[in-house]
Amino acid sequence: MPETITPFELGKIGEKRALKYLKKKKFRIIKQGFHLYKGEIDIIAYDGDTLVFVEVKTRRNYKYGRPEEAVTPAKQEQIRKIAQAFLTKNHIEDIKCRFDVLALRYDMDKKFKIEHFIDAF
Repeated sequence: MPETITPFELGKIGEKRALKYLKKKKFRIIKQGFHLYKGEIDIIAYDGDTLVFVEVKTRRNYKYGRPEEAVTPAKQEQIRKIAQAFLTKNHIEDIKCRFDVLALRYDMDKKFKIEHFIDAF
């Protein structure tokens, strides 16, 4: 990956890598990039019978902190609101839900290192 890649482009590449990771873990992806209220949920998927709202954060280094640290309490609240709207819009009730964070770091070996925080908030 060229060093001139923008943070936006790195984020999109990270989301693709996150999808690959989740599929390998047998998650069933139902939606990518669900936008609402000036925000978005990166990935919505089933892990067994649990509906999982996944926030993906990708970093090249830790200069601005670890990726998972970017999922602040305010960001968590925004994701919760968008998730509730998704459930309402799709008439989904009485289902087990959780919020996961996938923290990706693109390392010097040109590989992604992934930390999966299950039920992160």
